[in-house]
Amino acid sequence: MKAGRATAEGTSRFAARSNAAPGHFHDAWGGLSLSSIGLGTYLGDEDEATDAGYEACVAAGLAAGINVFDTAINYRGQRSERAIGRALARAFAEKSVRRDEVFVSTKGGYLPHDAQDPRPARRYVAETFRDSGLAPEAEIAQGCHCMAPGYIADQIERSRANLQLESIDLYYLHNVETQLGAVDARAFRQRLAAAAAVLEEEASEGRIGAWGLATWDGLRVPPEHPEHLSLSETLDVAREVGGKEHHFRGIQLPFNLGMAQALVYRSQQLGEQRLCALDFARESRLAVFGSASMLQGRLAGNLPEEVLSAFPEATTSAQCAIQFSRSAPGMTAALVGVSSPDHASEDFSLARVAPAQAEQVLGLFR
Repeated sequence: MKAGRATAEGTSRFAARSNAAPGHFHDAWGGLSLSSIGLGTYLGDEDEATDAGYEACVAAGLAAGINVFDTAINYRGQRSERAIGRALARAFAEKSVRRDEVFVSTKGGYLPHDAQDPRPARRYVAETFRDSGLAPEAEIAQGCHCMAPGYIADQIERSRANLQLESIDLYYLHNVETQLGAVDARAFRQRLAAAAAVLEEEASEGRIGAWGLATWDGLRVPPEHPEHLSLSETLDVAREVGGKEHHFRGIQLPFNLGMAQALVYRSQQLGEQRLCALDFARESRLAVFGSASMLQGRLAGNLPEEVLSAFPEATTSAQCAIQFSRSAPGMTAALVGVSSPDHASEDFSLARVAPAQAEQVLGLFR
């Protein structure tokens, strides 16, 4: 496994030689310089062709000035993690990029199958996680999700092996709101604290650099919603288990032209204020990574004229959608799921274009 992780010096070095437009790289904790566009790896068949596509897109991203790569152990039956691992290992061997220049995030929580294991998916999950006791039956929510301490530690080890990295830059608890469908608020907080304690230990041992929450609904819905997640309470948990120097550093949530709640809906309480998730994150110095920037391809064409005209610097509908997502105030990086090198070339060419002004983004909602 490759030693090291993203550093301020390394990511600044990458940014300096990228020839990207001003503003393309955003600051994150510890002085990291992260590209405003990142590669996501959720979609696609569990086959070699899709693996090859993602590997080619990693290379295309690096060449275009992209240093943020996001995945999850359950994406494509662990194949997405392995594809990123192979692509980065090749880039390291060819010395086209150094380990300290790239930022890699992954996620754990769902019970993943292994698409390259000969056993049927249900048998693999049962034998590997349930029967072994790694995922205690009493802590599996809705038949698919677990955040028990031993299970999370196991998932980190599997992800490190898949990615061929000694340290993962940001490790997310994946869609923890799934647990809220199975337990009450008090039990959920206990489970979150137990998982956070493991993540703090993993960070102290250098196996991860930081941890966060990757969500779908939890940070976009109102406090009275049964799947609402409070960032204030999560920060309280982080401080309780990790102290002032805790490693809770980032969040991920959907953000696109069709799902803009992170910018326009005040879902989070901060003291006496109600803030949208992006404003809360900025006030709390949390990095934000926007998923589904093109709404799984549905924003790649036929956008309304008022949207296209708001971003004249974008030359296609896909670029327009990405430009909106990466330019929102408080957004660290907009993740783009693409396994086609041709599409990657179109999407990642935005690195040569400066992000839009905040007024261009906010003006769509006035």
